[in-house]
Amino acid sequence: MIKKTEVKELANVENQYCVSLFIPTHRGGQETLDGEDSINLKTQLKEVKSKLEERGMREDKIEDFVKPIKNLVDDSDFWRNQSDGLAIFLTKDIFEKYTVPVHFEAFNYVSHEFYLKPLMPLFNGNGMFYILALKNDKVAFYEATRHSIVELEMPDEAPGQLEDRVGYDHEQNSLKDRSDKHGGQTKSAFHGYGEESTEEQNELKRYFKAINDGLMTMLHGDQNPPLILCCQDFQYALYKEVNTYKSLYEEHISGNSSDKDDALLHEEAWNLVEPYFNQKRKEKMEDFKELHGSGKATSDPEKIMKSAVQGKVDSLFIENGEDIYGNYDSSKMKIEIKEERNPSNISLMNLVAMKVFKLGGDVYLTEKEDIPDGSSKMNAVLRF
Repeated sequence: MIKKTEVKELANVENQYCVSLFIPTHRGGQETLDGEDSINLKTQLKEVKSKLEERGMREDKIEDFVKPIKNLVDDSDFWRNQSDGLAIFLTKDIFEKYTVPVHFEAFNYVSHEFYLKPLMPLFNGNGMFYILALKNDKVAFYEATRHSIVELEMPDEAPGQLEDRVGYDHEQNSLKDRSDKHGGQTKSAFHGYGEESTEEQNELKRYFKAINDGLMTMLHGDQNPPLILCCQDFQYALYKEVNTYKSLYEEHISGNSSDKDDALLHEEAWNLVEPYFNQKRKEKMEDFKELHGSGKATSDPEKIMKSAVQGKVDSLFIENGEDIYGNYDSSKMKIEIKEERNPSNISLMNLVAMKVFKLGGDVYLTEKEDIPDGSSKMNAVLRF
């Protein structure tokens, strides 16, 4: 997974030849067996080589330059460990590849800067989240988006089951319902933190703390997506006491996760977290509609460009799958828009997106029908 700091570092790179390449990938299945993803990369690489030649790179230099990408095409181990999308960045001294839970349209870009706006959904609530399922016999950890779920390997520091932490066979009844010795009716022995369950509570908290500490060895990036627990209600209350991950979701999937397959787990988790992802975007869209025409929101590309450079863009909506090409004179803060892409111009939408991103604004890739002012490919709410 790429971190925000890494994107900012890539955004600062300038070189005569910078290659950005994106393809959709598969987590498994027949597409992987048939080599669909590697074929897709090979097709994009062919286009990249043509663009490098068009930009003046000698043919005998091109093969050496793209060799790191070419080596991936036939790397079967590499293709067996993919997510939803692959992003590759190559220049003279840099070769970075990122497997990410974002579905990309196949695309390549060759310029003197990297093309990074397709990565923006990773940082503005597009739907990446984690699921921690506390099952009776194991702990399962997942990375998920709106459309995908994949189980990740737990770090070695995290116990795989309760016995790994407490050192003896802890009966499943300690994790499930017990008979109420007073009335004969079934209820959770932990519910309400009765005195009779203090020892078992402490065992579970030690167990959960070990899980938390193990997860924190891998959840140390700067994205902090929500973490949803699937467990019984009393377990969630205990886990919260030892949790140190700042984005533990306030709601959880209630019940025994051993009774849920991955598809059901994913569906229930998304139903919980969807409002979280939609809320901020909706608020920013409403801000634009309310402020448009007041000077505090605009859909004028040149004004957006100038405001972005000055750090005055709070939130930016850019039409997904579209672009505006042209040139930007930083000394005069003036843009020149061209109708088509050619070797002498750049993606102005990518440039604006990176300016806003680096200076702490929100960047939303938005479908045409959802962009607040559909007459422009860029909308922005400004800071004052």
